[in-house]
Amino acid sequence: MAHKKITIEQIGSPIRRDFHQRQTLIGLRLNKLHRRATLEDTPAIRGMIEHVKHLVRVVEAQ
Repeated sequence: MAHKKITIEQIGSPIRRDFHQRQTLIGLRLNKLHRRATLEDTPAIRGMIEHVKHLVRVVEAQ
């Protein structure tokens, strides 16, 4: 069974952001502008994206 994937891109800087938002970006494998990461589409990942939705955008959901 194939797992769904989601690709996200960082569009905002973590400078002057809360410690937890920085750690969430690192957990999403993002820490520099315009970096992309492809992750499994799980409720945990969706929750992390929701936490930093002002710093990232969903590029593709497969």
